[in-house]
Amino acid sequence: MVTAFHSNTLRVYANDDVIGVEVGGAVKNVLAIATGLCDGLNLGLNARAALLTRGLAEMTRLGVALGARPETLMGLSGLGDLILTATGDLSRNRQVGLLLAQGQSLAQAVSSLGHVAEGVYSARTVSQRARSLGVDMPITQSVVDVLDGTISAKNAVAQLMGRDATQEV
Repeated sequence: MVTAFHSNTLRVYANDDVIGVEVGGAVKNVLAIATGLCDGLNLGLNARAALLTRGLAEMTRLGVALGARPETLMGLSGLGDLILTATGDLSRNRQVGLLLAQGQSLAQAVSSLGHVAEGVYSARTVSQRARSLGVDMPITQSVVDVLDGTISAKNAVAQLMGRDATQEV
């Protein structure tokens, strides 16, 4: 199948890690909302880089717990798609985060898009699945809390920053 699409203007890579590709595709949308919140609060590029790095760690923990290969999540369908979706100006999920950070309600943010922002619908499922597996996903949970209106974006950041210090790996 790769050769059917691969050309001088399009590179296609095969991957048989269906779980890894699916987890990357779902979690990157949630993390894009988080990145929109971060950008909307004007926290800066260092904060964005830290958020994406720690978000990738969350994505990888969940993926591995579900049977994915870590290298899939470090590749195009994990990290690559995360970077694009979380930082691209055309990202609907990032836009939701930006609008929420500006004080819009979730209903206002979603209706202003005119398109579906998948992370709004997958965030709770990702969080619930992680919890059922004992996987720590604090960024994802913070996004769920903001989407549910139980915490403001600003308070979600304070909550994340107030977590106990730990080793990165």
